Amino acid sequence: MEDNKLFTEFPPVSTEKWEEVINKDLKGADYEKKLVWRTIEGFKVKPYYRAEDLEGLEYLDSNPGQMPFTRGKHTDNNVWDVRQDIRIADPKEANRVALDAVERGATSLGLCAKNIKTLDDMATLFKGIYINAVSINFTCSEDYLQLLKLYVDYANQQGINPKELEGSCEFDPFRYALKNGKFHRSEEGDFQMAKELVVYAHENLPKFRVLTVHGSLLHNAGSNIVQELGFSLAAANELVARLTDLGLKAHRVASRIVLNVGIGSTYFMEMAKIRAARLLWSKIVEQYKPECDCAYKLFIHATTSEWNQSVYDPYVNMLRSTTEAMSACIAGADSISVLPFDNAYKEADDFGYRIARNQQLLLKEESYLDKIADPAAGSYYIENLTDQIAKGAWEHFLKVEELGGFCKAIRQGYVQDEVEKTARQRDLDIATRKTTILGTNQYPNLLEKMGEKVKSECSECSEKTENTEIKILKPYRGAEPFEALRLATERSGKRPKVFLLTYGNLTMRKARAGFATNFFGVAGYEIIDNPGFASAEEGAKAALESKADIVVLCSSDDEYAEITEPACKALKGKVKSLVLAGFPKEMVETYKGYGIDEFIHVKTNVLECLTAFQKMFGII
Repeated sequence: MEDNKLFTEFPPVSTEKWEEVINKDLKGADYEKKLVWRTIEGFKVKPYYRAEDLEGLEYLDSNPGQMPFTRGKHTDNNVWDVRQDIRIADPKEANRVALDAVERGATSLGLCAKNIKTLDDMATLFKGIYINAVSINFTCSEDYLQLLKLYVDYANQQGINPKELEGSCEFDPFRYALKNGKFHRSEEGDFQMAKELVVYAHENLPKFRVLTVHGSLLHNAGSNIVQELGFSLAAANELVARLTDLGLKAHRVASRIVLNVGIGSTYFMEMAKIRAARLLWSKIVEQYKPECDCAYKLFIHATTSEWNQSVYDPYVNMLRSTTEAMSACIAGADSISVLPFDNAYKEADDFGYRIARNQQLLLKEESYLDKIADPAAGSYYIENLTDQIAKGAWEHFLKVEELGGFCKAIRQGYVQDEVEKTARQRDLDIATRKTTILGTNQYPNLLEKMGEKVKSECSECSEKTENTEIKILKPYRGAEPFEALRLATERSGKRPKVFLLTYGNLTMRKARAGFATNFFGVAGYEIIDNPGFASAEEGAKAALESKADIVVLCSSDDEYAEITEPACKALKGKVKSLVLAGFPKEMVETYKGYGIDEFIHVKTNVLECLTAFQKMFGII
């Protein structure tokens, strides 16, 4: 067959030619500052990639379903389990929600088994559910071994062969230690329990994965992608190392592990993270010389981010979790949980569960993302990200190994300190709006009220203890500090009025009025916008008539020279604060002398500034 190449009439273009054209268009601007993205992980992302950027990447020669499984474990499809996590401890109510989920498309269930103590409890939980037709994942239990024994007894009672049942239990000694400050029994006791779970599963539930590593905990505590991956793989490696020391074979341990990763909104990087996880796991497991290839096939469960969720403008959470689920399924995750969009402020209800489930069903049934193995294959960008993330994660993995393994690393506080360092940077980026949380620190819905809707956080399995031997790692949401400001405004009964004194150049006054609206709107203040005034005096008069608490001057830098002094003379002492939108550097001290209290601009730490205003008004 003749090999006809398309577009042969177009000559190839070298990288040098591309760069020449780009620099010409930049007109002297700094290439690195304008076009190169510096990620919080510490590496650079170029504006474009070419085939030459992938030279030397050996794993590119492998096909889907082949070692090192970077391209996934399936050879001809991309099937994943649509998992519904149900955080309801009452067996009867959990059963009602689970039945509805299965009837409406869920192929996997995550169930809290905290209150499952007897065979009758198990029967209540699974009434009407064919446990041999859906993957069952126990997410919370005080004694997973006894729980699995009950599960096997229940299966036998129903005439179902336990050896055909698929699922997992989320026994994770590291998550418990990081959330509670100590191991559940003891470090040695927890690893002994892990051994007993593996042995029991091998004999009775061969398709069950009984060990879980929750990278999602690191993700929701503010870690970056390479930290989450590197530390998670170090934890998984510790499980294999410790249990092989206790006499188990490496492949039996490795094949029982679930890596539960959190999926954030950095769309392509999250795809690359999952692909890199499989690549690195193959590299790690190879050192144990396993007797079965099953050890290399890491089971990855992806959960959409809690860290990204917001209380205000909650429907935006649907958009966030949809892109997150897309990242996970395109990367070849084995199962995916989409959190309900209102998870940040209330217990999930039927509507929240339904939307979360349908997001995945749409990706399958309408987008057909389950039909093609490794849809991201061949993308110069994604392949390059996979390589960079793998290298960065491997550095973290090696550092933990140098410290003696994951247990010693968390006892020294190394993992916690590294994650917290990144979390502080992420918090600063949100506070200065370098990172946007739509509806929270940018573009708020000014009419939205959420104070009465916010309920207590969903409870999880954790203990409160004062005798901690391990530094606790706390999950949180990035939006929380801004939400606290706005909720405080709502609950205080005070809503400061912000009057926008607009003047002069139409483009500049509208731009700065919009900026000021967003700025004060995120704290829930009332914004009084205006079409523009003919003079500073006219604007000041209108501001006083409105009984404004804050007046913001909105104009161009040149025209501030005309209006700032007369506006300040008319308003100083008659309103709580005078603010200027912008930062005319040469005139700052002069304008302060006139009476300007604050300058708001793109480099302002919005959180700090608004906190000061809240204190001034006695709201906090």
